[in-house]
Amino acid sequence: MRLSDLISQTILQMLEESHGETEIKRNELAGELGCVPSQINYVIQSRFTPEQGYIVESKRGGGGYIKITKIRLDRSSALMHIINSIGNELNTNTARILLNNLALEDLISKEAANLIGAAINDNCYQDIPPILRNKVRAAVFKQMLVSCI
Repeated sequence: MRLSDLISQTILQMLEESHGETEIKRNELAGELGCVPSQINYVIQSRFTPEQGYIVESKRGGGGYIKITKIRLDRSSALMHIINSIGNELNTNTARILLNNLALEDLISKEAANLIGAAINDNCYQDIPPILRNKVRAAVFKQMLVSCI
């Protein structure tokens, strides 16, 4: 198992045990997991984002901590939150991550996830100039999510 996966699993377990909200002291967690604090930052910045359903707050200083809260919304609100967070462009990797999270959280069905996955695939955009592909992908992704509401 990769270190980033271990860090992520540890944080997810902390969130589960604390019913969706936890405070992390980077240095302490890094010491427990045998890594440097910047690796904790990397995992939080890449896997605990608003698009993935988390609010992250940090307090710096001697008694500093990072507070992570799992956003709990009803299905329609969660989908609208994601739609609004996408912006005007969406690359393939981010689209896949969002899609996987939507399916894992049961916000969309497996069938819908498969259809959206096909629609955001790079093969669909070969005839579109590269500079426009991420804009078209964002528009298609958002519209398909709207149809799931």
